[in-house]
Amino acid sequence: MEEQSDWPAHASFMDGLVDSGFVVLGGPLDDHRVVLVVEAVSEDAIRATLATDPWHETHLRVDTIDAWTIRLDGRGA
Repeated sequence: MEEQSDWPAHASFMDGLVDSGFVVLGGPLDDHRVVLVVEAVSEDAIRATLATDPWHETHLRVDTIDAWTIRLDGRGA
């Protein structure tokens, strides 16, 4: 990923989303897919936030958004 165009801008953007609490977890599944776990009020809010990514619609495309109720969370332990 680091070799792709405009990587520094995208990485900075994503770091900001982590710092703000929007992105909770994230990482690549393979060479083409990434999963992001986000904290957001709606699907529209997710799409609007990710639309401001420098990679929006070039290197980053949102395929699906699925609601997920987290019942176990050991990150704060």
